[in-house]
Amino acid sequence: MPNSQFTPGIASGRLSDTELKENFADLHAPLEAHEALVAADRCYFCHDAPCMTACPSSIDIPLFIRQIATGTPEAAAQTIFDQNILGGMCARVCPTETLCEEVCVRETAEGKPVEIGRLQRYATDTVMESGKHPYTRADATGKKVAVVGAGPAGLSAAHRLAMKGHDVTVYDARKKAGGLNEFGIAAYKSVDSFAEREVEWLLKIGGITLETGKALGKDFTLASLQDEFDAVFLGMGLGGVNALRAEGEDKSGVADAVDFISELRQSNDLSSLSVGRNVVVIGGGMTAVDAAVQSKLLGAQNVTIAYRRDKGAMGASQYEQELATAKGVRILYNAAPKKVIGNGAVEGVEFEYTTTEGGKLKGTGETVTLEADQVFKAIGQTLSGAPEELAMDGGKIAVSEVGATSVTGIWAGGDCASGGDDLTVTAVAEGRDAAEDIHSYLMGGA
Repeated sequence: MPNSQFTPGIASGRLSDTELKENFADLHAPLEAHEALVAADRCYFCHDAPCMTACPSSIDIPLFIRQIATGTPEAAAQTIFDQNILGGMCARVCPTETLCEEVCVRETAEGKPVEIGRLQRYATDTVMESGKHPYTRADATGKKVAVVGAGPAGLSAAHRLAMKGHDVTVYDARKKAGGLNEFGIAAYKSVDSFAEREVEWLLKIGGITLETGKALGKDFTLASLQDEFDAVFLGMGLGGVNALRAEGEDKSGVADAVDFISELRQSNDLSSLSVGRNVVVIGGGMTAVDAAVQSKLLGAQNVTIAYRRDKGAMGASQYEQELATAKGVRILYNAAPKKVIGNGAVEGVEFEYTTTEGGKLKGTGETVTLEADQVFKAIGQTLSGAPEELAMDGGKIAVSEVGATSVTGIWAGGDCASGGDDLTVTAVAEGRDAAEDIHSYLMGGA
């Protein structure tokens, strides 16, 4: 873990192996077959269902739930995968409480929605655990497509293009595919190496060559890809981390939350991971919650999320905020970091209380100092190394509704592209839609 090995108060082995196993167990246990039937029976199978409209990947939710209710989960999985080939992971990490389940008629009428996410997991797990892949490739087109980034957007695009008969080469800078699904999501949301197993299952379509440890701008250029391939899809995510812009953020014990989550996800021995006694996480999104909760689960005594705006503006959903507090995490709203305190190693963080006036955030002049021996920055990421020949929009690659960039023959999607939100399900939809447009382009608009 960066900047931690010489920091007092940060140590490994705070909890026993038994405690760690319990803490990092599956957040939501999978449904048994009879439980799935009961859950599916609660669906009204609405016409013009609001849940389907709220789904970024436009899955026909009433249809797949009806298929479960009639005892055909394999058909339900097919309905899901047709729109979202990473439906298994999305069932685990998608914030259904602010999407499909939030607008469920049962939710608005009774305050208890149909468990759409768990039902989706039941269906997709049924097929994936069978070892079968429900798709076959079309006849080979002779066209070659390069995909940069083996995250949700890139994998989704690669699968759809391979299914259309194109030969796809996927490049990723890391040594393992999966992107944020593999490196950036809390361990208790994706247990038993699910992200890795999902990639292996997806690649069964054939026609996809995976090249890991190769980065754009280092091992190849956009121009070289254009020379070798008929089309290019960019889905490399965001590599840069925003600066805290607070005095002393370079002290030992201050680290990026994404690195902490990545290290935890790749660890085979949680007892070897170090965590502080007093942890402060700065930020208000899902990454902040994941880092804070996992710090607590590793054995930190006091964990605080400090967010500069009010509760309603926090990027993490109400459900995620409640999950954090239920695990013993304190959330401090309207607190902007001013200074990291300590002599070489972090000892505390000084915050200034804030207020919002006319839509603008202002400091009140009142400060508070939180004791800390470990600080995680979870204040967003930036795109680094974007090809200069591409037009940009708000610090990301400018794209059309179907992912086309300013350069003919190049598409982009996921976190590196403009538009959309930073959800796995949105990235999958963008990769899928770009692949369809790429296919049309390669086949002469047919």
